[in-house]
Amino acid sequence: MIKGTTILSVRKGKQAAIGGDGQVTMNDTVLKHGAVKVQELYDGLVLVGFAGATADSLTLLDKFEGKLKEYSGNVKKAAIELAKTWRTDKYLRNLEALLNVVSRKDSFLISGNGDVITPDDGIIGIGSGGDYAVAAARALIAHSDLSAEEIVTCALGIAGDLCVYTNKDITVKVLEI
Repeated sequence: MIKGTTILSVRKGKQAAIGGDGQVTMNDTVLKHGAVKVQELYDGLVLVGFAGATADSLTLLDKFEGKLKEYSGNVKKAAIELAKTWRTDKYLRNLEALLNVVSRKDSFLISGNGDVITPDDGIIGIGSGGDYAVAAARALIAHSDLSAEEIVTCALGIAGDLCVYTNKDITVKVLEI
């Protein structure tokens, strides 16, 4: 399991939201509280959150952005091609990171194992607190009228209460769908 952050994306109604905490840790020491691990790509039409080793995550984010440009903003094609390259490239396949990608149409979890997964319920959680955030998001969707943005914020706060590698300095970005 990749530790060190929590990224959550939720699709609900006319919103797709993605957020992440700001904690950066090295072993058992917190080095930074306010890192931003969610980025806008392709003129704000694609949102990406990353979890894992920082340099690895940023390398993959850069590669994904290149694939988006190469495939003229086709998020699904870019995700599949990144996963193929990530799995087969001798250098890239050793990178330890996960990407959570959201567009107006799709949400994907991309891994170095060649996985490009679209969740049935529109919820993706990655990183050390990902499972906590997903559980909280599912409960909030089922039992509240909160927006996708509000669910991401609240669920990440809950994950921050439970996961020692996650804090409550949260960044959330939203796409209207």
